[in-house]
Amino acid sequence: MRTKREDIRNIAIIAHVDHGKTTLVDELLKQSGVFRQNQEVAERVMDSNDIERERGITILSKNTAVFYKDKKINIIDTPGHADFGGEVERVLKMVNGVILVVDAFEGPMPQTKFVLKKALELDLSVIVCINKIDRPEARPKEVVDEVLELFIDLDASDEQLDCPFVFASAKSGYAILDLNENPQNMIPLFETIINYIPAPEGDPEAGTQVLISTIDYNEYVGRIGVGKVDNGTIQVNQEAIIVNAHEPEKQRKVKISKLYEFDGLNKVDVASADIGAIVAISGITDIHIGDTLCSIKNPVPIPFQKISEPTIAMQFIVNDSPLAGKEGKFVTSRHLRERLFRELNTDVSLRVEETDTTECFKVSGRGELHLSVLIENMRREGYEFAVSKAEVLYKKDEQGHLLEPMELAYIDVPDEFAGTVIERLGARKGELKNMSPSNGGYVRLEFSIPSRGLIGYRGEFMTSTKGNGILNTIFDGYGSYKGDIQYRKQGSLIAFESGESITYGLFNAQERGILFIGSGEQVYSGMVIGQTGRAEDIEVNVCKRKQLTNTRSSGSDDALKLTSPKILSLEQALEFIDTDELLEVTPKNLRIRKKILDPTLRKRAANNAKNK
Repeated sequence: MRTKREDIRNIAIIAHVDHGKTTLVDELLKQSGVFRQNQEVAERVMDSNDIERERGITILSKNTAVFYKDKKINIIDTPGHADFGGEVERVLKMVNGVILVVDAFEGPMPQTKFVLKKALELDLSVIVCINKIDRPEARPKEVVDEVLELFIDLDASDEQLDCPFVFASAKSGYAILDLNENPQNMIPLFETIINYIPAPEGDPEAGTQVLISTIDYNEYVGRIGVGKVDNGTIQVNQEAIIVNAHEPEKQRKVKISKLYEFDGLNKVDVASADIGAIVAISGITDIHIGDTLCSIKNPVPIPFQKISEPTIAMQFIVNDSPLAGKEGKFVTSRHLRERLFRELNTDVSLRVEETDTTECFKVSGRGELHLSVLIENMRREGYEFAVSKAEVLYKKDEQGHLLEPMELAYIDVPDEFAGTVIERLGARKGELKNMSPSNGGYVRLEFSIPSRGLIGYRGEFMTSTKGNGILNTIFDGYGSYKGDIQYRKQGSLIAFESGESITYGLFNAQERGILFIGSGEQVYSGMVIGQTGRAEDIEVNVCKRKQLTNTRSSGSDDALKLTSPKILSLEQALEFIDTDELLEVTPKNLRIRKKILDPTLRKRAANNAKNK
């Protein structure tokens, strides 16, 4: 007999990047009394990872719970970036409703459409929260219309269209139901959640069924499965069976040794949990996303959508440059292999494959950002390795035609730069689908473009729009191969010999292009130290000293003025490298190098490639 559990509400907060999800969760935590009155609280307390804090993005979904009146509200903060969409798809299985956060100025963006589509497909109740209404340029009324248009575009039912709208400023800590109201606190949002989001349902008398929707990992207890109790109860020391809808042959007996529920930001030990509760289970070594924990008498898996496939791959290679092993703590292939396979514990959208050599691993993910976050985490942990240029993963259809991943790119740029962007994306096989005027002298462009056409484009985009453009992309399935793309028109400046860079050598080299290094840096033959203005690579000697003569005047070297080098960030370096180059990643440095360091062998390989 199915019953409702009225003392619980399970919700996910979904939105496009930077529309204020995590700040909103902060306020709900503060105003529900999770923190003491005088407790100092870090901003965006849910973003626990260093990179999440620095970049201001959420990468992993997070669970928390607040109490309002006599009801427990389980809240899941989800990522907004398309590369982490795999996280969003899964956690929506745990909830009965979502709060869709939309920026009161920007309105619905590509990822808003993606996450809302997933929520509507699962028939979840939606509360729309128009956030940042205190921005000077906010336009909440127009944004309400745009959101309703988006619902209609996504074929929402009449019930779904009749969703409540709440207006908020998460930063200032208030929510209102009517724009003419006097803002005070978050109570209108709490009330809307209680009144509008359905209570979880299940059969308390049936056998246990818990679908694992996310995996947490802890050095001390190992894998922790997080999921919702769909039916029955789950208890500590209970025997259960793991089954999986996508793996019918999977049946494994396990014992529930530790059970937790969420309370504020903490996990609290519990002896048992009933229907509708979101629980964390530790002590099961081989638990995976999509597994269902069932009672032994009735092992029936809960259906679960397959996780989206990766679209982009990179080679992670043991560093073999002349400077290898000098800066990293973990440098061997064993270290690299262990770390990459450990990442699979928590990141289900990632694939790691061994290659025919033990020195190299093929790592596939959802996009450049997805892989760059992994690279950045590893270098901070003391790993030293090299990565190749990102390449897309192709497929073949039944007729044997080549298919490649496609993206929809939504671009907002000032009118004056629209022509440049259209021309650049056209050269990268982008097809302009729509062009419409946006707010404040901006124009919105919509492109269909191969994923590989966007590799290395973001840096160029920021330059060609003088930092004023906004580029958002979303995966759009596989389409027929669109032909070859020439990525980089400029060649590389390559160091001719190993040693330390000298002002005199750099001064001569800077006439050939833009330098990536300053003086006093260690270089080696085959290392890329800059970018030329021409199409072909140029070798330069940056370790060259000025010949001393008897009549040399003092101070003649003082006149050599070096322009500041262009220091590349990790993303810029990953965008810059070409197919015959690698990025050497260490805790202290990022160095670009040719795959083949020896100049003679490099030229021979280039000639062979041309003659093929």
